[in-house]
Amino acid sequence: PSPSAAGGGDDVHERPAHSPTAGAVSSSATRAADGEEAVGSAAEAAVDRDALLATAMASVDVAEGAEVSVAVLDPDSGETASDGGGAFDTASIVKVDILAALLLQAQDAGRTLTAEEKTYATAMIENSDNDSTSALWRTIGTADGLDAANERFGLTGTAGGDGPLWGLTQTTAADQLTLLRQVFTATGSELTEASRTYVRELMERVAAGQRWGVSAAADGTAWALKNGWLRRSTTGLWVINSIGRVTAGGHGYLVAVLSRGSATQEDGIALAEAAARAAVSVFTGDGAVDPADQGSS
Repeated sequence: PSPSAAGGGDDVHERPAHSPTAGAVSSSATRAADGEEAVGSAAEAAVDRDALLATAMASVDVAEGAEVSVAVLDPDSGETASDGGGAFDTASIVKVDILAALLLQAQDAGRTLTAEEKTYATAMIENSDNDSTSALWRTIGTADGLDAANERFGLTGTAGGDGPLWGLTQTTAADQLTLLRQVFTATGSELTEASRTYVRELMERVAAGQRWGVSAAADGTAWALKNGWLRRSTTGLWVINSIGRVTAGGHGYLVAVLSRGSATQEDGIALAEAAARAAVSVFTGDGAVDPADQGSS
């Protein structure tokens, strides 16, 4: 892999990572209308989604020394739930952010992506190609370009990696929900409908070997995702992240899972998938989805 990949995609030779910065996931359950009373009954108590997710996560097996942060959003109601906090290395999930920044810059310039940029973007998202990512990282202006776009997107806890080290961008689960909202919802998005559609379609076509992670929470094949995986050269432990949109019970949810400290890539994937199922269960009430009952990861 390219030396500039910085641990993105399947590059397992990581540069020294930034020290994670403190920052709790701040999203929490909200009510659609404060004080609204149901007809003929007392005011309905607000559902504490964070508490439900904490309960669901209590049954998730997190190995000693491993950490996980998860957040979920129902775009229709605006309700969210989160468990865990702090900043994590992005690894390859930053590729969605890089593409969003590229599209925003192109919109500002009143142009569409070039044929070369489209080739890079397809390889970056569908195949998690690191060389293509490094090329687009330079195109957007590296960390400065990413940070400028993220300020407009509303990401407050994300900082681009130093120099060519895009895979060591730091982010939070809450920020990844904010990014997913930019991509998957029209309201408040800085991206045009055409830009949003472009990103979504690439995320729906990731390579077969990368269809794991948040897709485990889908009850069918309706999902769009991007995963990141990175083996720490200093410890041999894995960073495993997954972000995307899943459909469960006929309803769409945005899910972000960040993790670090797993002994193997397989352990990290299992943790990410269990966390994603726990997150979606907060809204579906169905409990964790049995992996044998869904075929997308």
